[in-house]
Amino acid sequence: MDFANLASQLNAGTILPEGIVILTLLGVLIVDLIVGRTSSRSIGYLAIAGLFASIVALYFQWDNTDPSSFLGAFNSDDLSIVFRGIIALSAAVTILMSIRYVEQSGTALAEFIAILLTATLGGMFLSGASELVMIFIALETLSISSYLLTGYTKRDPRSNEAALKYLLIGASSTAVFLYGVSLLYGLSGGQTQLNAIANGIATYGFGQSLGLVISLVFVIAGVGFKISAAPFHQWTPDVYEGAPTPVIAFLSVGSKAAGFALAIRLLTTAFPLVTEEWKFVFTALAVLSMILGNVVALAQTSMKRMLAYSSIAQAGFVMIGLVAGTEAGYASMIFYLFVYLFMNLCGFICVILFSLRTGTDQIVEYSGLYQKDPLLTLGLSIALLSLGGIPPLAGFFGKIYLFWAGWQAGEYGLVLLGLITTVVSIYYYIRVVRMMVVKEPHEMSDAVKNYPDVRWNLPGYRPMQVGLIATLIATSVIGILSNPIFTLANNSVANTPILQSITHPTVKAEIPPTSVEENSISLNR
Repeated sequence: MDFANLASQLNAGTILPEGIVILTLLGVLIVDLIVGRTSSRSIGYLAIAGLFASIVALYFQWDNTDPSSFLGAFNSDDLSIVFRGIIALSAAVTILMSIRYVEQSGTALAEFIAILLTATLGGMFLSGASELVMIFIALETLSISSYLLTGYTKRDPRSNEAALKYLLIGASSTAVFLYGVSLLYGLSGGQTQLNAIANGIATYGFGQSLGLVISLVFVIAGVGFKISAAPFHQWTPDVYEGAPTPVIAFLSVGSKAAGFALAIRLLTTAFPLVTEEWKFVFTALAVLSMILGNVVALAQTSMKRMLAYSSIAQAGFVMIGLVAGTEAGYASMIFYLFVYLFMNLCGFICVILFSLRTGTDQIVEYSGLYQKDPLLTLGLSIALLSLGGIPPLAGFFGKIYLFWAGWQAGEYGLVLLGLITTVVSIYYYIRVVRMMVVKEPHEMSDAVKNYPDVRWNLPGYRPMQVGLIATLIATSVIGILSNPIFTLANNSVANTPILQSITHPTVKAEIPPTSVEENSISLNR
């Protein structure tokens, strides 16, 4: 085979966005090696510029006529482009909130950014991986980098404990997942391509075999760990409480998005013969996640642990779209993950700012914050109310689209449970907001009474201010101007062949209305 034919089969241009991230990673290491720690902030800006360049490259790959590359191991279809964009954008916002945090912890920023970019790279490759070996390598790249980030503040015993728990549970999850895909390999007659696996299983008559069911259960266990769905959520509260806050911000968005991208591609392509079975399992996971996440969050006293259980509950909401299995369901998943990126990262930026200024993350210590820091109070309030689904914020429209897609697909029980648990979640979100806006001086916490003067010109605070304002505006505006975002999500599903082959032909995704009034008209109709 000559070089020209090999190059055409590899089609390496499809991974240009990942190539830009790799070059950015090398640039960060080289600049740090040459200049040293004095260049820490410029390294952060270099990494952010590289991530945005990667997003621009993804934009120019939209509707690629030849998305398959590396002999079918990677697929740069529109579905993967959207998920890769979400992961890259979450990494960029995470770096904005990390600069001051990492510097104050006394650790090196360049190494932190390098590991974060490696995790981003793993998540982006995982979003488009269409072959078992590549799926496993990308998953491990993301996982191992996440373990390292969790224990990055090695002088903090809580960070060490969180990293150890994450590593042990993650290693067990990886072993279970690997056993599941090895069963797939055997049942398909030695195939590693996802399409070939489905054809091989059908050819050899293993479509309803016990081995395929066991493989499905093990694969779902691995995916459930990555998206922190109950009952595979045991690592989430401890890791969220002990790990550096910017790390859990990235894990809650970037890692979760990569997990859902893997779930969509793997389940719809390799397990089409047991679609009803995996939908049933994910229905159970969604029920457990929504109930456990929202109910246990009520009793939390730590803001980070409350956000951990909130993340579990949010995974349950997103799974409604996966269980629906329609164009509307997958499009609403993408839309919700996109708005979840902004509202969740906005909340974590506020938590980081409060902990940097007070040294605590206890919910009771937020009492009276409005009188000392109105911007931080506004940002955290908008983020929490959006997570709770209060109109007209982005989270409200995200949940409306998810619930409407589930209702169209006949998942009435899941939608009703989602509505009930959303009401529960509003209680513990509004509890924090109510604490922050108390007006009586005697109700202020000690941490707020000793709150330092708000100064954004301190080293490393300006990037956090930019991140806070940007995510705050996005959370407030995207809900009202949701039409372009949902059009993007809708087109990514409509232009992806693997989803078109399995979605119900009678249920099509429609571009939803862009205002509360138009939504009510649509629902009444």
